[in-house]
Amino acid sequence: MNRAKCYTINGFSEEHTGGNPACVIPLERWLEPNHMQAIAIEMGVAETAFFVPEKDGFALRWFTPDLEIDLCGHATLAAAHCIKTHLGYREPVVKFYSKSGVLSVRFERNRYVLDFPSRPGMPADLPETISKALSHQPLEVYKARDYLLIYHRQEEVEALTIDRAIFDQINLGTGGVIVSAPGKSHDFVSRFFTPQATILEDPVTGSAHCTLTPYWADRLKKSSLTARQCSARSGELKCLDQGDRVLISGHAVTTHDSCIQW
Repeated sequence: MNRAKCYTINGFSEEHTGGNPACVIPLERWLEPNHMQAIAIEMGVAETAFFVPEKDGFALRWFTPDLEIDLCGHATLAAAHCIKTHLGYREPVVKFYSKSGVLSVRFERNRYVLDFPSRPGMPADLPETISKALSHQPLEVYKARDYLLIYHRQEEVEALTIDRAIFDQINLGTGGVIVSAPGKSHDFVSRFFTPQATILEDPVTGSAHCTLTPYWADRLKKSSLTARQCSARSGELKCLDQGDRVLISGHAVTTHDSCIQW
């Protein structure tokens, strides 16, 4: 019988009931993809991260309960927290090899700074299926990996509802729908939804800020931004626009430490 440690870590929060929980599982070698997918289903959180030692860092993969994805912010932050806090990693930066290229996470006091690719959106038409599923319509629409919908006020983002029966008629692959507006106490706020996913609304979505950051940096004419994802759990992020890269930083806290076996 094989076994591995399994950590549940909340990304982008210091609260045990806040942020976005990810399961992180360190491995000595990869399991079969269908095995990792089965574990992700069993874990039942938005993302489960698996990593193995590689070169001067770690190879990293992310699975939702539905499929393997190409980029995940909160689970990358959680993996870095696991490596530093539970595996005793002493270097100031951890390097990850992923489907989205090389990602690095810098340990900065009690925060983690993710160095991610920028994914600016281009003006786009909103698919009719998404439009019909929204309780109210956006002012602007952009498309990168995800659709980015811009609203006038924070209250509109907070009040937005999704008709899931309609929303689930569209398949965006590994993408989703970001809704965003200027914040009252932050530069901007957002929420994130994925059609046909087991978990409709992601609590805090680091990868969405690869698209949010260049948009708000250009609109607000500032490179350093504060952000809040206003889901029920909510989370706080700091973002820095660096052209073709985006720095996204936040806290993390471990809530569970257990083992899985097979």
